[in-house]
Order: sequence, then structure tokens, then C-alpha cells
Amino acid sequence: MSEAHAAGHTHAMRADLLFDYDIYGGSGLDADYQLNARRQLHQDSVPDIFWTPRHGGHWVVTRAEDIRAIIKDHEHFSSRSITVPKPPETQPKMLPLQADPPHHTQYRDLVKPFLSPQAVNALTEDVRRLAIHLIEGFRPEGRCEFIGDFATHLPVAIFMKIAGLPEEDRPYLLHCCEETIRGVSDAIRMEGRRKLGAYALARALERRGGDGADMISAVANAKFNGAYMDDIALTGMVTLLLLGGLDTVASNMGFSARFLAMNPAHRRQLIGNPKLIPGAVEELLRRFGVINLGREVIADRSYKGVDFRAGDMVIMPTYLDGLDERQFHDAASVDFERRGNVMHSTFGGHVHRCMGAMLARVELRIFVEEWLKRIPDFEVNAREDIHVSARGVVTIERLPLVWRP
Repeated sequence: MSEAHAAGHTHAMRADLLFDYDIYGGSGLDADYQLNARRQLHQDSVPDIFWTPRHGGHWVVTRAEDIRAIIKDHEHFSSRSITVPKPPETQPKMLPLQADPPHHTQYRDLVKPFLSPQAVNALTEDVRRLAIHLIEGFRPEGRCEFIGDFATHLPVAIFMKIAGLPEEDRPYLLHCCEETIRGVSDAIRMEGRRKLGAYALARALERRGGDGADMISAVANAKFNGAYMDDIALTGMVTLLLLGGLDTVASNMGFSARFLAMNPAHRRQLIGNPKLIPGAVEELLRRFGVINLGREVIADRSYKGVDFRAGDMVIMPTYLDGLDERQFHDAASVDFERRGNVMHSTFGGHVHRCMGAMLARVELRIFVEEWLKRIPDFEVNAREDIHVSARGVVTIERLPLVWRP
């Protein structure tokens, strides 16, 4: 949507639906980003759904019920644009994320076998071996920078294995993802995305016609109606796999590690009763969601008194779903034995539910199990500030941890 359209739209907007909020910095990028966002947006004075003039103008949906309703309604709210401001039309769409039903299913089906329960179970021992290896590497030192030393190693190395990519490409790929997702300017983000796309296409084309059993080979060799995917679709699809595999689990892991570092009673609870760990992982996922999920309105829709118009952009901070008191009792507190409703939108939902959700849960569970066995007592290094950056994904940039070796 052009700035002119956005500005014109704002003038016609009902005054009671206007609220000036910057989705990428509005909550003061404090370490408990999610709770700060809730404090600002779940107030009686702020509409559940509001229009902000920032980033070209867009809607923000702040409540679980509405986030879930819009995620399901792909006939009015399309995934073809998922960020604000809207990217240029020329940018390859990340498939299947940016395809709507029914087309998205054919792309999703290519990747599904690599993230199925059987495939994930087969990877579990690799995840555990690597987690132990990483933790033992820095445990004697009594300190680590958790994001760089662990969170971007464990899920990334496992993803590289599934995708059949060489470990030595990891630093370059992480650098490209960092630029793409958290670059400080549009130009940097677009350049990161371009480099990632070029890498994705090159790897895919190398494998076309081969007999590789990895995820990228499966995508490169897929045929629809007898023809390979064109280069643009191929680039978009492999780019999405790289971004999904290299970034979001590391972000969740960072917030989970920070919470455990700051809450010794919760650590002791898990050490005393390791059976609680799978539920604890689910609770940490609910409490520390990391995605700002976007949709483009493709057909006018009136919903709860709000008139969405074709061309409008909608952003849903999925972390506000998990913190919604209308859904969860005492939502801001972390309760490893929480009963009742535990559904959340941390992995999106409906047809676009994250395909890697099961693998993410396994990686987070093994991180907690193996870390607490080896480093039961640890804390955040109080001498260093914790910085959070927020764009499509909310991330702790650095997390220095210390313990007695």
C-alpha cells in the first residue's frame, strides 16, 4: 500500500480505532519484551484491534480470540504479504508460508516428510549428542554467551543436517538471516534477503536431477504438472526453509534460558521432577512467543465493528495471544503445572501452523534436560545489558550467562 493510500485511509479511520504504536520498538526493547507489549496494548484505553500510522499504516490485532479468527480466515486475510511495510512485488514469495489454500498444500507436502514425527524421532539422538557436546565445551569456563555459543548452534546444526548443507556455511547463513530479519534499514534487510535467496537458489539448482535424500533436493526435484518449480518459486521456498530453520527456535530458546537463569525455584522444580519438562517447554513457548505475524486483506471484511479494506495490512503479535488474561488465568506467570487451556499461537495456527513445531519442541526439551543436568545453577551476568531486537521475529541479541564451574 502506498504512503498516500495509508494516509488517506487514516483520515477516514474512526478516531476510536487509532493508536500510535510502533510494532518494532513500541514496548521499549526491554528483556521481557512480551510483557511490556502486553502492558501497553492490553489496557482498557487501547482498542483490541487498532490502526497505527507507522510503517505505511496497518492494523494491529492484540487479543487471542481475534488473532486465531484472522489466522483461520484466509479468504479475507491472505498470507501473500506477511511483513510491514509490504515488501516489493518482485521479491520471491516464501512458499508455502506466502501461499494460500489450496495452493499452499502442494508445497507444504514436499517438506512434511522431513519434519514428521518419525523423522524428528530419528533426529532426537543427534540433538541430544550435540546439546551435550556444546554444554560440555563451555561448562568448565563458568560462562558463555548463550545465543552465540548454544542457541544458534543447536537448532541450526540440526537444520543444516536435514537440508544437507555443510557446517562451514553456518556463519554466512546466520549473518544473512540476521540482516534479513533484524537489519536496521530496509536496504540492509533487502540485501540480506537477496544474498539468502542467491544461496538458496544455487544450492537447489546444484541438486536438481540428482538423487539427494535431503530437504533441499526434495524441493529442487519436485514436479508440478510435469514441470520443475521455476527459479523464483524455488528461491522463495528454500529461503523460507533457511529462515525458519535458522532463526525462530534460537529466539524461543534465548527467552527460555533467560527465564530459567532468573528463576531458581522454577529450575529446582524441573531438576526435582524432570517429567515436568515437556509441559514446561509448552508453558515457556506460550509465555515467550516471538513472532509478529502479518496478513494482507484481500477482500473487504467487517469484523467486530472494524472495517478491514482490501489492501490493508494486519499485524498479529502472537506473543499477545499467550499473554491474554481472557484466555489464560494469571497469564504473565510461568506455571510448569498449568492446567486447563494451553493452546497458544506461538507456532501460528490453522493451515499455516509451523511445520517445524515438533522439532522445535524436541530441541527445547533436550536443551532444558541436558543443561539442568550439567549446569543446575546459573544466572544472567548482571554486568551486561540485555538487548532485544524486534521485527518479524523478537530476539534477545546476546545473553551472557555465568555459573560456578
